[in-house]
Amino acid sequence: MTPLKMYPTSLNEKYLDHIVKTLTDGGIIIYPTDSLYAIGCDALNGHAVERICRLKGINPLKTNLSIICTDISQAAEYARIDNRAFKYMKQYLPGPYTFLLPTASTLPKVFKGRKIVGVRIPDNAIATAIARRLGNPLLSTSIQYDIDEPEEAVSPEAIALRYNDDIDLMIDGGDGSVIPSTVVDLTDSSQPVIIRESSAPFHP
Repeated sequence: MTPLKMYPTSLNEKYLDHIVKTLTDGGIIIYPTDSLYAIGCDALNGHAVERICRLKGINPLKTNLSIICTDISQAAEYARIDNRAFKYMKQYLPGPYTFLLPTASTLPKVFKGRKIVGVRIPDNAIATAIARRLGNPLLSTSIQYDIDEPEEAVSPEAIALRYNDDIDLMIDGGDGSVIPSTVVDLTDSSQPVIIRESSAPFHP
């Protein structure tokens, strides 16, 4: 696996085409966000989603799955967003936030039985461009790393080496971060609940 080097300030259209083809073929990729690097696939490809769940040891029946969308309009196709939730999302996105929202029936069967989906619209042009070009969201889950070895999460070379046998493609968008997104539960948007507050503050 050879990483594709591409930066948010200089998107490579040829690379984007290759990335989207990998995703539509059921492939798994690693790509940069505005927080940790993420493992992703086409969120509507059930087999690819299950492959990521196996890789991360995720039980989709017990763990909320997250999707990366290009904008709120795309997110609204897969999550139920009421007026209050829309107001918060408009205020804080794009940015390093994950908003937990009620699922819509358009998500694939691996999401069935789950009433909540995490929605991310990161402030990273690579991630949102992939979702835009793909035409639907990416399933997103952060890479794993040893907290005692943070360079494993920051260095694209170290990430590529660690996941070389498990993924199909990696986008090298420069050094990453070890700071995760802030997670806010908006399933009852009248009473937002901060599940995890990171460096990005949220004020209901």
